[in-house]
Amino acid sequence: MKQLLKQVFNSQKHLIRLILPLVMVILAASLFVAPAFATGVDQIPSVENNTWVLDQGEVISRLNEGKISTAFEDLAKQTDKQVRIVTVRRLDYGETPESFSKELFEKWFPTKEAQANQTLLVIDTVTNGTAIISGDQVKPLLTDSIAESVATETVSVPLRNGNKYNQAFLNASDRLVAVLSGKADPGPPQIADNVQVEGTFKKAEETNQGNATAWVVGLLIAATVIPMATYYIYQINQPSSDG
Repeated sequence: MKQLLKQVFNSQKHLIRLILPLVMVILAASLFVAPAFATGVDQIPSVENNTWVLDQGEVISRLNEGKISTAFEDLAKQTDKQVRIVTVRRLDYGETPESFSKELFEKWFPTKEAQANQTLLVIDTVTNGTAIISGDQVKPLLTDSIAESVATETVSVPLRNGNKYNQAFLNASDRLVAVLSGKADPGPPQIADNVQVEGTFKKAEETNQGNATAWVVGLLIAATVIPMATYYIYQINQPSSDG
């Protein structure tokens, strides 16, 4: 019996030597998988004349992306005012929606003349942080107060009430088109429970992240508990020194 327990103990020690490197690899992967999805301005492609929605966060349905693009294209033809929406999954460390939108605005439209009739709406889907920036010819219509309301109410309220991205961007599109067409500002819309309810399923990356964390915790517990239990059994089965 003593020899058997000794063999079991030795085999457990060997198993731990094999498991620990794997645990460290999984732990490192779980810690650094999120930054791998971070987006910097240099990763955003150059703007195209017919690109109105750049949904890198993958939160807008194809149908609604088409509706928004059509509305912005018609606005550009009728008024020369151009609006673009950009979504990203995650911003680089230290970046904010405001700093990112400013950098992207200047990358896409490097001169004051190019920026004059432009409006850019950006959202980071991890934090739901939103920013909007516009050119000099737009500001008389899209005032700072209206722009702030679009970002903090028209877009953000549906997101706070269930991550309703499609509703948020459709509402923002309708409001921006109205304002930039010279019509009265309709203001932030009332949120109705029956308007385009988003799914409540987790994204695949969130599920994968949770599974990886669970595996890490399980392996760490196993690596700690198994050798302790084996050693305890080994000790209690040792012959007493008094015997």
